[in-house]
Amino acid sequence: MIKALNLSKKYTLKGRSILALNDVNLEVRNGEFVTIIGPSGSGKSTLLLALGGLIRPTSGKVFINGKSIYKLSVKERAEIRKTTLGFVFQTFNLIPYLTALENVQIPLYLAGKSPVEQKQIVVQLLDKVGLSDRLHHKPAELSVGQQQRVALARTLANNPPIILADEPTGSLDPSLSQEMIGYLRSLHEEGHTIVMVTHDHTATKYATRSLSLIDGILSERR
Repeated sequence: MIKALNLSKKYTLKGRSILALNDVNLEVRNGEFVTIIGPSGSGKSTLLLALGGLIRPTSGKVFINGKSIYKLSVKERAEIRKTTLGFVFQTFNLIPYLTALENVQIPLYLAGKSPVEQKQIVVQLLDKVGLSDRLHHKPAELSVGQQQRVALARTLANNPPIILADEPTGSLDPSLSQEMIGYLRSLHEEGHTIVMVTHDHTATKYATRSLSLIDGILSERR
């Protein structure tokens, strides 16, 4: 479960204070698919990064499975991200000189899996996202949609129970956007908890709950 209490985040830009998150309270129960809708600059990405332990809030708390993550050490937060959280970003963050197989192997290598186990898991994951024939292709040799699927497979490498998706369809055309939403729906049906921030209102019809974030203020959508 994810819980945010009175979460606020301020930035200073050119001497001016910007309130990206304004006293946000949120509870995501296990097994939910929650979408957070809002325009660009509304604080969506800041909220997701704060929930994932990647950016410390100015005030407030974030709990993951009962642990207040910003009271933990950097190493302890990294361990939670490694075992509990998976991130899907709009930018795929693939390493250009590594193949699809090698890109997906990275979290498994960091988790200490044996080379044989790494390859076995990666082959299964790339097959799951329809890329069994692209194992040895580098990102430049893949289409945009294929790169996104490699990034998704990498997210799933350690089978995280919680997936945080930041505008996962933002750089995709409509057909590929629907494909990505379809993958997220399937993962939800398999039992993953999903929190997705997006400006795409069509994504809300697949969610169990939908929220709005405007000017850093979170509210239930009606």
